[in-house]
Amino acid sequence: MKRRSFIQKSAAAGSLIGLSGVTMSALSLKAKKHITILHTNDVHSHIEPFDKNDPKFPNQGGVARRMTLIENVRKENPNTLLLDAGDIFQGTPYFNFYGGELEFKLMSMLKYDAATLGNHDFDNGIDGLYAQLPHADFQLLTANYDFSNTLMDGHTKPYNVFVKDGVKIGVFGLGIALDGLVNKRLYKETKYLDPVEIATDITQKLRSSENCDLVICLSHLGYDYKDPDRISDIKLASLTSGIDLIIGGHTHTFLEKPTIVQNKDGQFVLVNQVGWAGVNVGRIDFYLDDANNIESQATVIEV
Repeated sequence: MKRRSFIQKSAAAGSLIGLSGVTMSALSLKAKKHITILHTNDVHSHIEPFDKNDPKFPNQGGVARRMTLIENVRKENPNTLLLDAGDIFQGTPYFNFYGGELEFKLMSMLKYDAATLGNHDFDNGIDGLYAQLPHADFQLLTANYDFSNTLMDGHTKPYNVFVKDGVKIGVFGLGIALDGLVNKRLYKETKYLDPVEIATDITQKLRSSENCDLVICLSHLGYDYKDPDRISDIKLASLTSGIDLIIGGHTHTFLEKPTIVQNKDGQFVLVNQVGWAGVNVGRIDFYLDDANNIESQATVIEV
């Protein structure tokens, strides 16, 4: 398992810098809390590793190897969250045969804490997604899909607050517009809500009402687009405030390191995505001192 690490640095002095602007040399000596975020996206029903002769990913991926990796990280730091940014389904015969049952069961065995929904998670229709819910022992988070008039009503949450070592971590989900990507007969009466407006409202609630120390968005909007009017993770980061980390999906973007975006208040937001098919797991480590100054370090782990 190869690891490529990135630690946020200031361009001026080359010193390590956190989201709050505190340098590593100052903060690392005082940091009391250490939170690890592991994340995947667009796994697309890839249960087994790629073949050894695959031209791009020989012997990479596979749930068994991912489980070993995750268990090792949890032994290193019990204060770990495991998250997924959608498109869990579709891509191998496992989905065609089992309809998503195997994917949800394996994610439950890996003890995922939460996932959001991607467009391909509707490929067996909203009825097919609903049928697999008993196999998911983790939270499905989506704030901008209104399922009021569907079977999925009440079976997802807009956000969840996790507490690790006294640190409150708010996690919410955003999905991409389904129109044009998914046949209307599959998603039925699902309503798509503006992701920027929803993110603004949810983040304010997580910061003000829930008193979260960290706010993470699980996004299936896509990393970035040439169309300036299309909402992406990069654009979402720049148009909102209060989000620390956006974990993305949909565009299958392989990032060597997270992109740092300034939000509308001039604060830093990390935007990350780790490709597709489960060949990588992203790792973000947050360090908090007694004053809740935050510093972050990111690693891409090849499975």
